[in-house]
Amino acid sequence: MATFPVYDRSGSEVGSIDFDPATIAPKINKQLMHDAIVMYLANRRQGTFKTKSRGQVSGSTKKLYRQKGTGNARVGSRRAPQRRGGGHAMQKRPRSFYFRMPKKAVRAATRMAIASKFADSEVVVINELKMDGPRTKELAGVLKSLGLEGVTTLVTLQDYCGDVHKSARNIPGVNVTRVSDLNTLDVLRPKRLLVTQDAVEQIKEQHTQANSEAGSAA
Repeated sequence: MATFPVYDRSGSEVGSIDFDPATIAPKINKQLMHDAIVMYLANRRQGTFKTKSRGQVSGSTKKLYRQKGTGNARVGSRRAPQRRGGGHAMQKRPRSFYFRMPKKAVRAATRMAIASKFADSEVVVINELKMDGPRTKELAGVLKSLGLEGVTTLVTLQDYCGDVHKSARNIPGVNVTRVSDLNTLDVLRPKRLLVTQDAVEQIKEQHTQANSEAGSAA
């Protein structure tokens, strides 16, 4: 069981919270987390690239000159891949990189990613994070007081808050998400997680239950 300090918006410690990473992920499988990240990155690729084969470029297919007697190397069509303006030998065609891992594996990788962040003390807990409107300067001040200025950070909330989302979108390296939307890539990519106290409780409840169900099924 690990104890994490809870800070307020000014960076002052106002309490603590207990969290045991083993309750949501008894072990950390780096290969599983790597596979999940590869899946997310592959599914983001558009795959709209295309090059022309030798059959699609313009030019005559006639042999440029006779086979023997010229003293030059043997050549064929002007469309040959080795010639300037020729087609590509290994033509690129539009394709889909999409693939999916089993749902249980994806959820397990997410739990492991969250547990690894807590185990490595890369999580900052704040008592609450609410705003009356989009205030980029105000949110930047909160991050600065928590020592997160210039650090890639994922702000994790219990529920969607439009004002916090709008306040963070102009701050480089800062993203906002909900506990229910966490995934392996979003958790591991930033250096720090800024989590509200309510969000930590939701992580405990949601992922501890999921971990126990996965264990009983196994």
